[in-house]
Amino acid sequence: MPLVSVVMPVYNSAATLGAAVRSVLSQTHSDVELLVTDDKSSDGSMDLLTEFARQDERVKPVSAPEQGGAGRARNLAIERARGDYVAFLDSDDLWLPEKTARQIEFAAAADAPLTFTSYYKMDADYEGESTDFVPNGRVVRAREHVDYRAMLVRDYIGALTAMYDRRVLGTRLMPEMRKRQDYALWLSIMRDGADARGLAEPLAVYRAHQAGSLSSNKMSLIPYNWELYREHEGLSVPRATRALAGAVWQSLRNSRI
Repeated sequence: MPLVSVVMPVYNSAATLGAAVRSVLSQTHSDVELLVTDDKSSDGSMDLLTEFARQDERVKPVSAPEQGGAGRARNLAIERARGDYVAFLDSDDLWLPEKTARQIEFAAAADAPLTFTSYYKMDADYEGESTDFVPNGRVVRAREHVDYRAMLVRDYIGALTAMYDRRVLGTRLMPEMRKRQDYALWLSIMRDGADARGLAEPLAVYRAHQAGSLSSNKMSLIPYNWELYREHEGLSVPRATRALAGAVWQSLRNSRI
């Protein structure tokens, strides 16, 4: 079976970390390694990860040498990846049990080195496990096919659902940016010629605010999107403006779910 390297950055996530880790370990496709980087947490997250690793050798936590943010934490994990595929999950989100198996099948059938799926949204105070989750109507739908040009206008890929094939693309790290590193990674892969394919089935669960609310955290990403378009992708001011408008529209649209 293909080995899937799951990348998880952690910072003071003890309240939600256990459910996130268990959602990976309970995958029906069991050939996974969970590569966790703790970014100098102060709430006992690393102690929890150490206990998980004692109980299951697939959990492989390390402590970052210094606090560097989610992007650097992800890269420290990606550098340790041995898998055929690299996938991503944050420490407050969940995978449904069939996620890895279904996505591997889909990637092979579509001959696609970069894939993503639809996903559910849940309220921030959800306390259940992935195996307890009851499907709801709050679904962010995956677009069937996304190329570089479309991706510039809008980030269609939910990071908690993304998976890329190391056998085809090699080990791809996230650019050293303060935020939006995941979006920059998808763009760099597509810029090199690999389109993304989306699986319509919702296979992950994103911890979000109440439907209808657009968090200040989302709005705070606007300057980072602008930096990405102008400095990382080298877009002109008019093209960057159009792309930023698309990003804002996407946030507004998804906030209603």
